[in-house]
Amino acid sequence: MRIEENKSLKGYNTFGIDCSAKYFVAVTSVSELQQILSEEKFNNRFIIGGGSNMLLTKDIDALVIHLNLKGKKVLSETDNTVTIQAMAGENWHEFVQYCINNDFGGLENLSLIPGNVGTAPIQNIGAYGVELKDSFVSCDAIEITTGKKRTFTKEDCNFGYRNSIFKNEEKGNYIITSVTFQLTKKDHKLHTGYGAIQEKLTEKGIKNPTIAAISEAVIEIRQSKLPDPKKLGNSGSFFKNPVIDSEKFQQFKINNPKAPYYELSPSEYKIPAGWLIEQAGFKGKRFDDAGVHKNQALVLVNYGTATGDEIWQLALKIQQAVKDQFDIYIEPEVNII
Repeated sequence: MRIEENKSLKGYNTFGIDCSAKYFVAVTSVSELQQILSEEKFNNRFIIGGGSNMLLTKDIDALVIHLNLKGKKVLSETDNTVTIQAMAGENWHEFVQYCINNDFGGLENLSLIPGNVGTAPIQNIGAYGVELKDSFVSCDAIEITTGKKRTFTKEDCNFGYRNSIFKNEEKGNYIITSVTFQLTKKDHKLHTGYGAIQEKLTEKGIKNPTIAAISEAVIEIRQSKLPDPKKLGNSGSFFKNPVIDSEKFQQFKINNPKAPYYELSPSEYKIPAGWLIEQAGFKGKRFDDAGVHKNQALVLVNYGTATGDEIWQLALKIQQAVKDQFDIYIEPEVNII
């Protein structure tokens, strides 16, 4: 391990924000992680994985630990299922493609989501009717203050919509080092009814889709809407889709009869945040180098030299405009640092 000083983090966050770390170290094993956590002189620490779910608004006056833990292995399998473990530093999309290439089903709808495996449970990432928790078995983690290992079961994680115990009671207390999934080997449960997946499959003339076909459809849909972070700085969806109660929903529908929505239960309704932002007039708008993507209003972008604070100020403007127009609060999905 080599500890660097005043390290630029521009290449370690998908927004491409040029903030710096006072100290920086990359760890490639759990033992290295435990070793660096035991160093008393670095009691202020900040963890970075794929850098896809954060907006840096300032320099980090701490030891930034870059999790570069790699590897994946099959732990057990039956005729119908496989239990597979992936280390935290594995790129999420590459892991999904590995599973599809082996005909392991369950993650195909989550193709092309930016980030690494280790941060996926924190957000309970989801897309096109599927969430991480649907295939999640457990995750291994290191307690930051003690360096001790702990395994969190699905029940322990208390998953919710883009939420988990790691964003609440245990926020900042643990570093996830690996995640274990149970996937199908045959009789895959396909999810094609959410978003434009079925439309895309029909367009391609596919009547009996495989998990690979669904993944390809998802990739095409996402690429048509979302910018590549390597070409245009962004963090994917910046805001969560708000969930409102039935009373508020009834009033919302009276005022906006053509608005899209998803009924989660008789008492809860999800409204697409991208639609709200577009209606508020922000889609495609640019303020110097901070902007809202032209194809997807849910995505805030860095056109080049925007600071994290400039992007955050734009996000606050959007929040206020949506609140004023619809009386709905949209919450950031990314972590604001």
